[in-house]
Amino acid sequence: MSTAGKGRALVIGAGVAGLATAALLGREGYDVTVLERTDAVGGRAGIHEVDGFRFDTGPSWYLMPDAFEHFYRLLGTSSEEQLDLVPLDPAYRLFPEGEEPLDVPSGPGIFRLAESLEPGAGEKLRRYLESAGDSYGIAVNRFLYTTFSDPRSFLHPATLRRSVKLTTLITQSLAGFVEKQFRDHRLRQMLTYPAVFLSSHPERTPALYHLMSHTDLVQGVRFPVGGFAAVVRSLENLAREQGVEFRLGAEVTAIRSSEGRVTGVELADGALVDAPLVVSAADLHHTETRLLPPELRTYPEKYWERREPGLGTVLVLAGVRGELPELTHHNLLFSRDWTPDFDAVFDGTGSGRASRSIYVSKTSATETDVAPEGHENLFLLIPVAADPALGHGSLYRGAGSPAVEAIADAALDQLGRWAGVPDLSERVVVRETLGPADFESQFHSWSGGSIGPSHTLWQSAFLRGRNASRKVQGLYYAGATTVPGVGVPMCLISAENVVKRLRGDRSSGPLEG
Repeated sequence: MSTAGKGRALVIGAGVAGLATAALLGREGYDVTVLERTDAVGGRAGIHEVDGFRFDTGPSWYLMPDAFEHFYRLLGTSSEEQLDLVPLDPAYRLFPEGEEPLDVPSGPGIFRLAESLEPGAGEKLRRYLESAGDSYGIAVNRFLYTTFSDPRSFLHPATLRRSVKLTTLITQSLAGFVEKQFRDHRLRQMLTYPAVFLSSHPERTPALYHLMSHTDLVQGVRFPVGGFAAVVRSLENLAREQGVEFRLGAEVTAIRSSEGRVTGVELADGALVDAPLVVSAADLHHTETRLLPPELRTYPEKYWERREPGLGTVLVLAGVRGELPELTHHNLLFSRDWTPDFDAVFDGTGSGRASRSIYVSKTSATETDVAPEGHENLFLLIPVAADPALGHGSLYRGAGSPAVEAIADAALDQLGRWAGVPDLSERVVVRETLGPADFESQFHSWSGGSIGPSHTLWQSAFLRGRNASRKVQGLYYAGATTVPGVGVPMCLISAENVVKRLRGDRSSGPLEG
């Protein structure tokens, strides 16, 4: 295949999907320019440094290593060459409400843990993870690396052989699927919490997504030294090696077209940038409803009225004086009855506006230079409703809204009590917060969501936003709000799917070099 002189291409947004798309388009022979409204690349995978502390402000779980490896191989390199990956053992520490903490390993140790929690659960978990691995393989080979432009992907023998199983997994909820197999509440929560990584409620997430347990409990959890800023840096460098140009502080305010074909974009300063190919890696709702006129929208507002934006989050970046041996790198706090937690987040009901089942990262457990000597850095993620009315945090505005700060206070207090660090809040020497309104204003996230639209049945696979406009030829989409879905690996795959669309490649497996 010749890759010379394919013309100019514009990529809107320099988040993970934008960087990955730009690098691959450059490799394909396009003259690529990335237009980013802020003064830094990375998008939600940002970084904040203050007083000797360094915090990731976005993704923190390095999962699906095969997706990273495949992407890097397309660009003539490898994960090993690009990143310093540290396996985490335990994968995470679980703090069940009112009970002793549990260290959750990857690999064979997980079966011993399951057996200790529920007699007979070790073998049941083995079968569960075998099913998860099989589903993961089908997803990778049939449902992730595809534009769904050819229905024959559903008719492949490997899919047809599993048609009965797949029908059951698609029509049953993840919560129900797990509860039928395990009695211990801790095991149930360990196996259903991955729904949060999918921006979904466990009772509305198809059981097919039990495949997520293959990623953390079988493939294992790793940490890229330097955090996800290191991943971003590698993607930027690879894009530059392909000749990609970056224009920071260049906000796109309109996508221009003529006679049904894209012609370029308009910037906030009135400048016009011409190109016959535009890929928007910005939020799909923002792209469709703010950058295109009504008559050219594939997904108008009435479409979004029937969709679920997923979860919002309050993030807390806390620099803490003294060591915290009570915590490991990844920590999960689960309330005993977490139904009200999910109801508060996804339905706006329940006793509060935030979940008490929260995630805490302590990267200083693995990388010492992220905090001054004798200190630790903490990243707390509290699921909340995707509602900008909850307000802003302090990171971008200097002072957070009362609601966001109250949620942050409660989370720090909860962590201190559950982890046995009663003076934790008093030891915080650096603190910044982010709220749903920050995700809306900073990243144009639909409804202030922090991850992307929920992976419900009606927002998965070919029912998710497609990656090409139906109204404007030459306009394509990448990122967590389109196929295949949310998360850094999915953003890399979405970039590959743009290339497949441009090549006319209707296959359902990973992009070939």
